[in-house]
Amino acid sequence: MKEILNTLYVQTQGTVLSLEHETIRASQEGKTVLRLPLQQIEGIVAFGNVTITPFLIHYCAVNGKRLVWLTRSSKFQGELHGAIQGNVLLRRAQHAALSDPHQTTDLARQFIAGKIGNTRRLILRSARDTAAEQTQTRLRFAAQALGDTLQNLPSINDLNLLRGEEGKAARIYFGVLGDMLHHNEDSFSFEQRNRRPPRDPVNALLSFAYALLCSECAGALEACGLDPQVGYLHALRSGRPALALDLMEEFRAPIADRFVLALVNRQQLKAKDFEELPGGGVYLNDVGRKKVVTAWQKRKETIITHPLLNQKMQWGLVPHAQARLLARHLRGDIQHYPPFIYR
Repeated sequence: MKEILNTLYVQTQGTVLSLEHETIRASQEGKTVLRLPLQQIEGIVAFGNVTITPFLIHYCAVNGKRLVWLTRSSKFQGELHGAIQGNVLLRRAQHAALSDPHQTTDLARQFIAGKIGNTRRLILRSARDTAAEQTQTRLRFAAQALGDTLQNLPSINDLNLLRGEEGKAARIYFGVLGDMLHHNEDSFSFEQRNRRPPRDPVNALLSFAYALLCSECAGALEACGLDPQVGYLHALRSGRPALALDLMEEFRAPIADRFVLALVNRQQLKAKDFEELPGGGVYLNDVGRKKVVTAWQKRKETIITHPLLNQKMQWGLVPHAQARLLARHLRGDIQHYPPFIYR
């Protein structure tokens, strides 16, 4: 199994990252603020005005270290890939599956089933943890509706209809997400999902966590030799990591959403960790982002037992395990792709 390494998140504006004898040197106004051996990291995520020198970029490309550029408000801008890895026959099988409507639909169904199954479990867990009877009733009603949708999936063989069921399930889920928030409701209330830009702190947190998760899934797919842009549930679009978006669906609730709920319910974030920009967008500020990425790294190190493989592993390795299972399916080793259902 792949060893989980740290990701270096750089958000201080004006930072310059350079290469010194296989070590990253971070400097600000000419003064060194950090030195870190490159062997300890798997990638770098740069927010806003962060300069990465050509020698460091070249080193990362040659040695398979991911470079991801985001705006200061966490909007994805681009990423660096080195030489294409993996078996060309696996990528050929990935493309062949896209040309097979039956296999495409089956994969999309599995991704959706994983997503709905995990959101339903999260809702039921929240229902058990709340003492408010009305809230518990709303949560259990939503879980039942998601269970009905889950049972209907095997009978749907049209990709667009499956996407419609996924959209309906998402509306049900986000309709009760606010009931799972228990602290500081004035600053951290949730009414509906909004993005581009997010218009409240909870949506800002969700968007930020999803961006981090998508990057993790893209890296896992590439490590297995798959093309993150060739997906099945999400339509193909230039520059869109469709397969990474497919894979992350089953991880939204157990990794990203539970992470966001924990940050709010444990009061690890305050209203002062966000800022409102012109146009009504709300984003994490520098202090808030630092708190979130520190907690995210800690979350990735949490040990769980993979329900299918029955192996103990860190959360950060679960996308790699699922990417390998997807590769096995595409190669024909297993009949169906088994989504990750967290228990």
